[in-house]
Amino acid sequence: MKLLLASHNEHKRREFARLLPDDAGAERWTLQSLPGAVDLPPEDGESFAENALGKARAAAAGTGRASIADDSGIEVAALGGAPGVRSARYAGDDATDEQNLDKLLREAPAHSALQYVCAIAYVDPRLGVERVFEGRCAGRLSDDPRGERGFGYDPAFVPDDGPDGLTMAELSDEQKDAISHRGRAARALFAWLAQAPVDL
Repeated sequence: MKLLLASHNEHKRREFARLLPDDAGAERWTLQSLPGAVDLPPEDGESFAENALGKARAAAAGTGRASIADDSGIEVAALGGAPGVRSARYAGDDATDEQNLDKLLREAPAHSALQYVCAIAYVDPRLGVERVFEGRCAGRLSDDPRGERGFGYDPAFVPDDGPDGLTMAELSDEQKDAISHRGRAARALFAWLAQAPVDL
């Protein structure tokens, strides 16, 4: 079964590839990248679900195939839920991961409660099916960024249900996938696909 991922982000493609179910054999699922000619809409929605649906719809319309897309970000309680849907552009439209993280560490007190949120949208243009699956991971803000793994805000995110005191960027892929917002949303998606009457 083949899934088209509506993203040009290589970090995200690799993480999604790790999340493909393997309980039914390695040949059951394959993840295909979005053709370069297909443009995705800007992430200017008011929610993660809205942004994910916009990208999945664009990919489905551009290829005629069932497509998945996600939108994710970080919400900090001390900042009223910011940066939220603006997580990738927190320090500006062309900000790097490092710039976004630096701004968050300047504005939010250490040990602030926060959560990662991910919405994964599934759109099948042939059947007219649209579904959104959400995953969350709660944690707190570290004093200083630590770790070389992961990306985005991972070096400063200490998950509540991870190994004590380690940031997301210090976890192995297996540890991160077990508790991450994207891992939880992906498992909900695949559980639904296993039961849904869809033909990929």
